[in-house]
Amino acid sequence: MQRRTRQLLAGGAALAIALSLPAIAQDRPESILPPGFGDPTPATPAPTPTPTPSPAAPTPITGPSEGAGVEVVDTLSPAEALEVAEPVPQVEFPAFSRRDPGLAGTLDPVALRLGALPWGQASGQSLGILMRRMDTPLASRWAHIALRNALLAQAPAPFGVNPIDWAAERTWLLLRMGEADAARLLVAAVDSDRYTGNMSQVALQSALASSDPSAMCPLETSLSKVEPRVAPLVTAICASLSGEAERAAADIEATRRRGRLGGIDLTLADKVVGAGAATARAVTIEWEPVDRLNAWRYGLSTATAMMPPERLMTSASLQTQAWFARAPMFSATQRLPAARIAAALGVFSSEALIDLYAAHYDATDPDALGQSDGWQLRLAFIGKDQDARLAAMRRLWGKAKSPFDRVAANVLLARPARRIVPSADLEADAPELVAALLAGGFDREAGRWARVVGEFDDPANDKVWAMLALGAPDVADLGISASRIEDFADNDVSKGKQRTALLVAGLAGLGRIDSRTAGRLSATYKLGLGAQTSWTRLIDGAMQRRQAGTATVLAASGLQGRQFDEVGALYLFHSVNAMRGTGQDYLARMIAAEALART
Repeated sequence: MQRRTRQLLAGGAALAIALSLPAIAQDRPESILPPGFGDPTPATPAPTPTPTPSPAAPTPITGPSEGAGVEVVDTLSPAEALEVAEPVPQVEFPAFSRRDPGLAGTLDPVALRLGALPWGQASGQSLGILMRRMDTPLASRWAHIALRNALLAQAPAPFGVNPIDWAAERTWLLLRMGEADAARLLVAAVDSDRYTGNMSQVALQSALASSDPSAMCPLETSLSKVEPRVAPLVTAICASLSGEAERAAADIEATRRRGRLGGIDLTLADKVVGAGAATARAVTIEWEPVDRLNAWRYGLSTATAMMPPERLMTSASLQTQAWFARAPMFSATQRLPAARIAAALGVFSSEALIDLYAAHYDATDPDALGQSDGWQLRLAFIGKDQDARLAAMRRLWGKAKSPFDRVAANVLLARPARRIVPSADLEADAPELVAALLAGGFDREAGRWARVVGEFDDPANDKVWAMLALGAPDVADLGISASRIEDFADNDVSKGKQRTALLVAGLAGLGRIDSRTAGRLSATYKLGLGAQTSWTRLIDGAMQRRQAGTATVLAASGLQGRQFDEVGALYLFHSVNAMRGTGQDYLARMIAAEALART
């Protein structure tokens, strides 16, 4: 009884923090589907954060009135008969192939250092609320990576939640993070004939994010209940892909006649139908009246290798652009700008970004190679000497147009930075080189700069020292002390001494300064690290109970925002402390070091 009471209290606390955690202003993704998507169904709530009213259901079509001895005659047109016909099950699942939806996932939680039960006894319903209300993208690229891995863990679902709805919540958050491929892996881990309303909705959105209309076909039997406006269009698309051209055309015309969906949304579906076998349908897409790009428009246009207009792609959410970065039907050159965004978010690794640049290099005309970024990246790897490699890296850093784009440049140059030998002569380049190494996760290579950082003058000394004090695996030679931190604070010109606040919070969270020193510095600089809120109590409790997955979700909720300038020191301290306390030391160090690299 006491254990159950503790579980209920934990669930109530999670719900309270979900409602009270301050939202941080940022680029919230627009509704990614046409009006009507995300409407709640009577059985289960929709996974969308802000559902819109559902359109009225169409008036049912009936035959003549029944009377004694009078046979009812079906008067439906062929198109209407097809529309209301009982769908045929798409897939039959033999008993031996059934999968446990409570274990949906692809990554080994133990290998991720999350433990066999990442969620512990946390309330799944409360975690779902936190995840659904989380603003994305996160301020930290490494927090994004940690959260993605936790959401993909093949671990038992937490208590108090339908395991299939739990998979749907994880998928929905992954989509909002820009992780189209990760979301698709989760959707594929649940048998389609077991989908709940929530799972059907996010599976549809996953198919659109992946530019794969065929992935919508297992949903035909369930979409009429949860997404009635587009269900006939999905049926038409799947009929076309199955070679049933006449049925596809009839469904498109029926939808057009009834006006359930029109404009660009209907035309794009017609174009996908026209791409099927033996349809002989030619469709012209008029983008001029369209003022925004949602998932329906993005997914269907890219499925037919049609690039949406630049103005719509530029104004689309960062998450949508991350989806485009992995769209295989477009060239590397077309995807490079989006790939840089994906890398800065954490969707693309350093290796994945370099691979795309290599494909761009191979596709570039030899006469234009000398002016291309692909050529500069090649020089950064294999320049004739270190000076040539550094010159190429400086040119790539110099092309970064914003702090966010600078993160992408650091991710791109993380591997070439490993080949630069630490030297006091490189004082001007050292901050970017160390930031690049840490962006790629090369903490040991970054730690080699500890032996020369003392020879740098300010501000390079402070910047490199702070990143290494947080990110290096061994800090014995860095002289971390209260007096050194006070010297750093004296030189700190950031607004409100934000960099000092993040440094102290990170060092305290990593246990690299003791609690007495952290308390004195917090009081001196008014950092408020000792404050207690419902969120701090919840994340500290998750750490004490070794609930690594729960701690990761809570840490991500504390690191919402476009930049670390928007993250309070209290949130960084408890997030890093919880990650370290649940065995995720490496990720804790990378998050803390990233905070100083990006401010």
